Amino acid sequence: MADQHQSSIEKRAKFDSVRYANCWEDADVLCAAMQPRPGDRILSISSAGDNSLALLGEGASVVAADLNATQLACLELRAAGFRRLTYSELLELLGVRTCPDRGRLYARIEYDLSEPSRQHWSLNPQNIQSGVIHCGRFESYFRLFRRRVLPMIHRRKIVEQLLLKKSPEQQREFYDRTWNNWRWQFIFRIFFGRLMLGHVGRDPEFMRYVEGSVGSRLLSRVRHGLREVPTHSNPYLTYILTGNFGDNLPRYLRPENFEAIRDGIDRLTIFHGSIDEAALNFRDHGFNGFNLSDIFEYLDPETSRDVYGTLISAGQPNARCVYWNTLVPRRCAADFVNQVRPLQADATRLHAIDQAFFYCDFVIDELVS
Repeated sequence: MADQHQSSIEKRAKFDSVRYANCWEDADVLCAAMQPRPGDRILSISSAGDNSLALLGEGASVVAADLNATQLACLELRAAGFRRLTYSELLELLGVRTCPDRGRLYARIEYDLSEPSRQHWSLNPQNIQSGVIHCGRFESYFRLFRRRVLPMIHRRKIVEQLLLKKSPEQQREFYDRTWNNWRWQFIFRIFFGRLMLGHVGRDPEFMRYVEGSVGSRLLSRVRHGLREVPTHSNPYLTYILTGNFGDNLPRYLRPENFEAIRDGIDRLTIFHGSIDEAALNFRDHGFNGFNLSDIFEYLDPETSRDVYGTLISAGQPNARCVYWNTLVPRRCAADFVNQVRPLQADATRLHAIDQAFFYCDFVIDELVS
């Protein structure tokens, strides 16, 4: 079953490069939803590794799985950086802070990596030197938006004003009166529409099950984010608009979490394969939570049901399954009504403050004890 699920997406999409050099799901929302405790076992989609590391910082043990070996290389590099470098050196290596010679820092962690990960970075030294948080396809998409598209919509001064601290009323007024002009609405729908997002930002196969107007639906979510979620402290918005995080660091890179994550690195297990394969391989002691990113919207309903069933069969009582939907409304618990209870009120509350505000839905399911 797991092999079928793996091949169903592996054969349709390419997995030979870094798609996401950062995790684009809000780790603060994730941790609030999962409520991990010391000693918990979490199964997590790896992506670039940010959120798996954030869960380590809460005291959990984490199995991080991904079909894409280059994404695991991103996680391995981060984990080795936490293990071997100081906090400042880690920020320099990743590309958060300036550094004249990242190759020197990489040389100190290189042999902590697996052979496939070392080979990946040896073939892509430019990504080390420029900072690995900038080397993903999705980050290149945002770079194109920031450099070529955004200047057609707003002057730099207006962009800077968007990121200034404001009261909630001032933020809404700024969006309505200054930011939300006809150019913003028109160009946004084109650049973040199905064609551009599928071919430049993601992969056309990741859009297979999307219906309706992509640009208009994303614009509605971004409107909420720019009006209702504080813009001055948002790491994801800061990166999109400036090209780096500045002082608005994602959860795993905040100084107060550094030691906890460093101390937890030995509790991290990395698995190359599908999330349901990982569940079967490490199910002996059961999992207390599942960080599932937005994987279900890439799968057909039948496969989503099968994968979800495999996951909950490996879960402990009260384990939580947490996932996002960007454009495809997947609600897996409906097929397992006697085994899972949706925590809709908690999900709605957290979705309203999600700093990665482009997701159209947020789901928390809890396994019945």
